[in-house]
Amino acid sequence: MTVTSWNRLAGTSVLLDGFHALKHAVRFGAEVPVAVAVDREAALALAEELAPDVRDALDALLTQVPESTYTSLVPRPHPTAVAALAVRPSRTANLEQLAHTPRTAPIVVLDNPRNLGNAGAVIRLAAGFGATGVVTTGTLDPWHPTVVRGGAGLHFATAVERLGVDELPPGPVFALDPEGDDIRGIKLPDDAVLAFGSERSGLSPELRACADHLLSLPMRPQVSSYNLATSVAMTLYHWSAGSDNAL
Repeated sequence: MTVTSWNRLAGTSVLLDGFHALKHAVRFGAEVPVAVAVDREAALALAEELAPDVRDALDALLTQVPESTYTSLVPRPHPTAVAALAVRPSRTANLEQLAHTPRTAPIVVLDNPRNLGNAGAVIRLAAGFGATGVVTTGTLDPWHPTVVRGGAGLHFATAVERLGVDELPPGPVFALDPEGDDIRGIKLPDDAVLAFGSERSGLSPELRACADHLLSLPMRPQVSSYNLATSVAMTLYHWSAGSDNAL
């Protein structure tokens, strides 16, 4: 029954790859119709140790399956041998959250990102800082299984959507660029839209044209760039240090 249910739902659901992804999804209210573990008791013991707040929910969700069944359900086995399928949040609800004003935390925009793992790391950061959401432009799907794996299931803790540059949520756009003003001299407002270009090509002309402010991060001469997730972390930390609404 579990395999049948899994196969029926797999094409339209979000893959939660590993214990931590399932833990976070459950903690932040995801609807999880099916969840499996190779060693159910070990998974519940991990919950007891690391996430007692969701232990009972996982107890009700997890079905033990043979390792061969588990590996047939996932593209890349996770060390915790836990996997689940979750219902993707409503795009309408996410767009409403992104557009709602007044905002008490920024929105992060990844302009035409290329690396799935980096995108997942950014979503994890944004959730940790309590950002309103993460928007991607371009072709990368922010709900791709590899992105969700990199985000450790924290897509369900913030609004994550793909939009065109002309569809960005309201708010002043602060775009990170090496030629911008030093971020240390700028107080970022809570309704800021923080835009980051790809590591290879930077900001697209379309996003640069709609930026209200260009900002740069402090960097030692002759160092080419920071990792994308590092840049987002530095910028969100700078916002949080100056905001009364930060966590």
